[in-house]
Amino acid sequence: MLIKNFIHTEELDGKPVSSQEVEIVERKGLGHPDTLIDGACESMSLALCDYYEQNFGRILHHNVDKGLLVGGESAPKFGGGKVIRPITILVAGRAVSEYSHKGVKQAIPVGEIVDNAVRSFLKRTIRNLEIDRDVEIQFRIRNPSSDLSYLSEKGIANDTSIGVGFAPFSETERITLGIEQYLNRDETKKIFPEIGEDIKVMALRRGKDLDITVAMAMVDKYIPDKSHYISVIQQVHGRLLDVFSKDMSLNLSIKINNADDYENNSFYLTVTGTSAECGDDGNTGRGNRVTGLISPMRMYSMEATAGKNPTIHTGKIYNALAQFAAERIAKEVGGVQEVYVRLLSRIGTPISEPTVASVALRLHKGYSFVNVKSDVESILSEELADVKKITSLIRQRKIHLY
Repeated sequence: MLIKNFIHTEELDGKPVSSQEVEIVERKGLGHPDTLIDGACESMSLALCDYYEQNFGRILHHNVDKGLLVGGESAPKFGGGKVIRPITILVAGRAVSEYSHKGVKQAIPVGEIVDNAVRSFLKRTIRNLEIDRDVEIQFRIRNPSSDLSYLSEKGIANDTSIGVGFAPFSETERITLGIEQYLNRDETKKIFPEIGEDIKVMALRRGKDLDITVAMAMVDKYIPDKSHYISVIQQVHGRLLDVFSKDMSLNLSIKINNADDYENNSFYLTVTGTSAECGDDGNTGRGNRVTGLISPMRMYSMEATAGKNPTIHTGKIYNALAQFAAERIAKEVGGVQEVYVRLLSRIGTPISEPTVASVALRLHKGYSFVNVKSDVESILSEELADVKKITSLIRQRKIHLY
């Protein structure tokens, strides 16, 4: 395969993250305010994509990636409290609201589309949230500029943006993500309905010792008293150790709701299962990266992916593509210990031709950079040539964005 001149590869010196003395990893769970506002923005984008394509045969220009979640006020208590003031979700952005199709100018009900999308997202994400009562949705979505709409029609990059991906996950990263996913899966909620969706996992590895801190919102109506609360925390702690201590090389310790003070009757109780009801606010792009993690020891982009147009906004496409390519390289190319893919777009140029597509590798002992270079470049070249695949995967909800 012909390798384009914008593809660059290099070998990195030094230890991989998994071999460094200290590693820190974070996962903000499904019900964390930052994750919720990411999900709200992305649900808007996906709904607009569906409407545009169904009615006009193409995805029109939009970006709804500037979201703010303002926490409400609540009064939780054992046996069931109440939400006093609703959560507010406010999204600003751009979306085509009027379009001429087959000679007829049609108004597009952008407000109705995005409102329904957010309510549907919240309903399937936070099971104890009364959407119509406990949430208010506001939006300031205007028409896009004509030049960006033009770029959208041409299918070329509408921003100068960075996308970064890495693979494979370290053991610390796998466990951090795995704990949140375990606690938020349906099977766990059937056993422990007391556990809310707002689960934050922070991991610190020092050498072979992995110390996990879990902040786990508890739903008050399922907890009659203090002893029940403590019992659930102890049971969950035991289960996590049983599940995640198996087949691992690290010494695992876990602390759950470490700020609780049982003697002074201070507990992480919520009415709905998310701290957004009272304790915290959220911003789009402030939470997990496309890996589903916050890994500060890694290379990554600060670009917010949620809510961006999945057809031309490289701030979204390149982050997803970089992660997809990194995972494929780690899986298919022998000897790869650690790989980073860095993509840079330039506004107004084809998405398949970035300014640079750079791959940085660390190899296992005994493997030669010269011998793997062509395989790595071939994979990245193939992925860039098939970049439209990323749009389809995003719309099918097959790629994690946060």
